[in-house]
Amino acid sequence: MRNEQRLRTRTHESRAFAERVRLVMNLTARLNALPFDDLDARRAVLTEIFGRPIPDSLSILPPFYCDYGLGASFGERVFINQGCFFLDYGGITIGDRVMIGPRVTLSTAGHPVELDERYDFITHAPIVVEDDAWIGAAATITPGVTIGRGSVVGAGAVVAKDVPPLSVVTATSVVERKRLKPESPAAPAATTPSCTTPTAPCCSTPQVAPGT
Repeated sequence: MRNEQRLRTRTHESRAFAERVRLVMNLTARLNALPFDDLDARRAVLTEIFGRPIPDSLSILPPFYCDYGLGASFGERVFINQGCFFLDYGGITIGDRVMIGPRVTLSTAGHPVELDERYDFITHAPIVVEDDAWIGAAATITPGVTIGRGSVVGAGAVVAKDVPPLSVVTATSVVERKRLKPESPAAPAATTPSCTTPTAPCCSTPQVAPGT
């Protein structure tokens, strides 16, 4: 992924990340249990999730799922439909007048693909959705991607490379990108992933570019 950074697992930093995830899991559970008409309570919980006041014009329909919160920021008049997942440790920036359809996933985190490294690091890279973009239902945006101004991502697309401004992208397919090296004798047994979060942002959809 572009602009990739790494967080080593089993460190003070990764434990702090895991603690934040536990807090946000509880907050999203509270959010999604609120009556739909209780707008003031929903806004208060969202402010806790994101760690700062949110724009008055931001509309997020529950249920909504987030694993970190502190990495997300929003422009004006943003609409986020039901059932969306924001895995935002790497940073998610949403511009003005962005529309996000139901069940969209924005995932900024993963693991190294090489088996010898996979359980030792969480990789992460920011997602940027520029002004006036529209992301269709059940699309997945992978780490390091920028969705250009005014563009449309079709329903169900898996986007693993930047979308130019004023473009329409659709479809998904499976393309073999590379062959991995065999597991070395020193590598840990691949039994239980060392994800530090119960939502496993690092266990996200494989990165396959739309239309390939």
